[in-house]
Amino acid sequence: MAPNGVVSDKSLIVSFGEMLIDFVPTVSGVSLAEAPGFLKAPGGAPANVAIAVSRLGGKASFVGKLGDDEFGHMLADILKQNGVSGDGILFDQGARTALAFVTLRADGEREFMFYRNPSADMLLTPEELNLDLIRSAKVFHYGSISLIVEPCRSAHLKAMEVAKESGALLSYDPNLRLPLWPSADEARKQILSIWDKADIIKVSDVELEFLTGSNKIDDETAMKLWRPNLTLLLITLGEKGSMYYTKYFHGSVDAFHVNTVDTTGAGDSFVGALLCKIVEDPTILENESKLREVLKFANACGAITTTKKGAIPALPTEAEVLALINGA
Repeated sequence: MAPNGVVSDKSLIVSFGEMLIDFVPTVSGVSLAEAPGFLKAPGGAPANVAIAVSRLGGKASFVGKLGDDEFGHMLADILKQNGVSGDGILFDQGARTALAFVTLRADGEREFMFYRNPSADMLLTPEELNLDLIRSAKVFHYGSISLIVEPCRSAHLKAMEVAKESGALLSYDPNLRLPLWPSADEARKQILSIWDKADIIKVSDVELEFLTGSNKIDDETAMKLWRPNLTLLLITLGEKGSMYYTKYFHGSVDAFHVNTVDTTGAGDSFVGALLCKIVEDPTILENESKLREVLKFANACGAITTTKKGAIPALPTEAEVLALINGA
């Protein structure tokens, strides 16, 4: 980093997709109908990843569309307050910012009910993309929610293509949200339709089962998702850690055990940490001992994120992560 804190653009991580507001019950372990009240929690996986990167000292930018409403401007402000560049943010006059009502089950896992018909993020067009920003990315990160409907789908595909042409590493976390898809089959088909474009893919154990049809979490099942284009395939297993696969080696890294309150954002925190470290030193993708250290760091980020309610407030700083790793 230069003395004035400016990082050269080739360290920029651009995150593409949706940002929304999760309404989280004030009481855990109750249904939406039983919840006495809700707290606003800004979220959306790609936005969480951008803030995770920034909180760890990396350079992040978010590309997506928000409603030209109070919630949309609130979300844009949250990105800026957290050091994420807003150069890729657009506002739609005709559509609202997406909302999701989230049930926190007693075990900290979540169920979702979405209000997106259509929401602003779905209306991003290819012509509206800030292509200069996308071309300056060292890493271009995205999910699959932006693939569900046009015109956002075309914008997503165009952004991926431009980033790839400009030499960015493409990072993909499908972030399966079944209620948003017309059917499970369509979700599987579209999520896999861009599988052979990415350099780095991270899936959860639940997504592994959904995409492969196998309920076994082992190397054989994971390798069903391996493609020649991949540099790194990651499977996150929650409290059981993570598994990694490259062309040259594979293995697993244990999790950190913490008092889990809310799993929201843990995967995004993991991805943000990984991408930060790859930008700092791309050789970690070819060096197993370095990669294992980075995954230990990413696992610690994910673990810390589960210890507080909501994703963004829970995303850790480097100091917090090192304290957990060093047992402080």
